[in-house]
Amino acid sequence: MRATVERGRSTCGFVKEGRTVTPLGAKIRELRAKRGVSLKEMAAALSVSSAYLSALEHGKRGKPTWFLVQRIITYFNVIWDEAEEIQRLAELSDPRITIDTAGMHPKATELANQLSLKINVLSEDSLVTLLHQLRVSAAKDDV
Repeated sequence: MRATVERGRSTCGFVKEGRTVTPLGAKIRELRAKRGVSLKEMAAALSVSSAYLSALEHGKRGKPTWFLVQRIITYFNVIWDEAEEIQRLAELSDPRITIDTAGMHPKATELANQLSLKINVLSEDSLVTLLHQLRVSAAKDDV
């Protein structure tokens, strides 16, 4: 599922300054803004190109390696809770996922297919509602 912008609204990612970003990308931008660090400065400190870091923020690259996530955490010198959040957001920022429902209940296959067909036209409010419901259901099922 790829984050896109349709008719001026975000359909799967966050829109910052007219561009779609992943959850990790939004967090990186927030931290850079708080510290007054440019994309180019951060990329140089991490020994990656600014084009790569920009593509990572915008979901044009897969999720970063564990090693790069650790370098990002070290670069920002964040407290433990924020480091865990960065790691969690990195896991949730893969813009091209595949869901294999083979062997699962038919409703799982239906859910995955319905989501793939409709995610690009759901409003941000609907996405928030669905995420909340998924978290509540997962907690209820002890997942």
